[in-house]
Amino acid sequence: MSLNNKTKLVEIAKVVCRELRKNSTKAERIFWNEVRNRKFYGKKFYRQYPFFHDITEKETFFVADFFCYDEKFIIELDGKYHQYRLKKDEERTKILIT
Repeated sequence: MSLNNKTKLVEIAKVVCRELRKNSTKAERIFWNEVRNRKFYGKKFYRQYPFFHDITEKETFFVADFFCYDEKFIIELDGKYHQYRLKKDEERTKILIT
């Protein structure tokens, strides 16, 4: 992917993440309140964190609900939305494991 296209993709991801933060679920708001500002064992968590990947030579991204960089730890709070995305969730898990 060209640098220009990568830059555009990063900008799109930023917009998507901001929108997801604005429209967070009740469970996400509760969890965020408990882990923000290093309240959980002094670990820094990010919410609505984009992960970029290249599958079949097409770079794209997905957004994890929460991510702790120090521990390489992702938390997804599954709700009604996720019950319709089981196959996509399985694909994301495979990408993250590799």
